[in-house]
Amino acid sequence: MRFDRVIVADWSAANLPTSLANRANAVWLGCHDGEGGAEWHHQTRASAEARINTLIDATRAAGQRLLIGFDFAFGYPAGLAARLTGQPDPRAVWRWLDDAIEDAPDNLNNRFAVATRINAVFPEGPGPFWSHPSGQHWPGLPPRRSGIDYAALGLAEHRAAEAAAKGAKSPWMLFNPGSVGSQSLLGLPMIHRLSQHPDTAVWPFDPPRAAVVLAEVYPSLLAGPVAIEANRHQLTRDQAQVRLLSRALWHLAQGGRLAPLLAAPPEAAEEGWILGANEPALLAQALAW
Repeated sequence: MRFDRVIVADWSAANLPTSLANRANAVWLGCHDGEGGAEWHHQTRASAEARINTLIDATRAAGQRLLIGFDFAFGYPAGLAARLTGQPDPRAVWRWLDDAIEDAPDNLNNRFAVATRINAVFPEGPGPFWSHPSGQHWPGLPPRRSGIDYAALGLAEHRAAEAAAKGAKSPWMLFNPGSVGSQSLLGLPMIHRLSQHPDTAVWPFDPPRAAVVLAEVYPSLLAGPVAIEANRHQLTRDQAQVRLLSRALWHLAQGGRLAPLLAAPPEAAEEGWILGANEPALLAQALAW
């Protein structure tokens, strides 16, 4: 299970182009290959997706293999896909979101409106998505978690992946520190588009044998080393995260030691899984190689 290049994307749900000076909460791409590492800051999701496509084309033209990790949920707790699309298939959710999400070149997007539409599919109570900026009002989208009965909705609040990765937030949470829900709503349409490239697999839904493999990652699995790297080199946490995680995954790929990270439970077939959620110590060890 070798890859010639690894890219890690720290995604963003910003509603405007992010600042060139203040690069926190922007899209960061980290890349590591045989020539070393590099990180790129992107003010918009559109420009980041364009670079990812360029890197995919370049890697494929060179006859190489590429692993790309994205730090948002590739699926939702079991039951959402069937309720929303009629199919218990995460790909059907990606397609649905690709049609529903409007994400302009300047980052302006309709994610809260789309979350409200999904919540409306659950008339038996407040739907699964919650949280939005204070001062905004979205009928059907609660500002807080209280009052949502996930058991009554036939859903879980967390995926098995969040239970395995300490500190990971539920994909239903759309706003406030640590939330990943908005990034997932805005990122999954891109996963749908990237998955249409030839010889591309999305793990764990596909075997990771294609030339290009897309996977969900959780950079906070390296929280300790990231904090040290950010402080030592005066980096934003996001830049330090993509730098170290891309480096660790590349070292593991070169050493033929990625297999333990690719173990996933049965729930992953619908919900997805975080690459390395069950092996954080191995990721940290790889940084020293």
